[in-house]
Amino acid sequence: MAMPADATNVPGWTGGWLTSARQSPSPNFGARPPGAAIDLIVVHSISLPPGVYGGPEVEQLFTNQLDWEAHPYFEQIRGMEVSSHFFIRRDGELIQFVDVDARAWHAGASCWRGRSNCNDHSVGIELEGLEGERFEAVQYITLSTLCQHLAARYPINAIAGHEHIAPGRKQDPGAGFDWAALQQQLGWPDPCFPQPDEGAPTQLA
Repeated sequence: MAMPADATNVPGWTGGWLTSARQSPSPNFGARPPGAAIDLIVVHSISLPPGVYGGPEVEQLFTNQLDWEAHPYFEQIRGMEVSSHFFIRRDGELIQFVDVDARAWHAGASCWRGRSNCNDHSVGIELEGLEGERFEAVQYITLSTLCQHLAARYPINAIAGHEHIAPGRKQDPGAGFDWAALQQQLGWPDPCFPQPDEGAPTQLA
């Protein structure tokens, strides 16, 4: 894909904030390394409590406002400080937590195609869902539109799942995520996507 001609003057952006997304700023971010090329999109899945959709808990987690006593599961993640750049709800709503020019805390220990510390050079996108399960059609629409916006402003050349950059440690978004459908919507070439030898999940029948 061609690199953006002028990343400072791309319609739809105010700095690293996408104007079409609802902003919910997170305190969990830092500076990217000097000269880092933001060229990787990482797709995750999350739901809190697991398998429960539509509530405020994910947004509360990313903004350090989650009530740890509200559900027994939350004891397992008590005190966790994490974030992603974007969150796509089951109904397609897009929420942005971190300026894309900054480093969100979503990937953890990770490596993609020879480069470690993927937080340094990636954009984290969380889909509301349970790893291994299917996602809603409207989520793919929002995701593909978001990817196109990102590629217009940043030198994006690859997209992968959390499971691909942290194999054996993470399993999201899992086998229910339809990589072929996303590629069809985006029209990006094969090398932009995880290849079979990179652990791409088998699609559900």
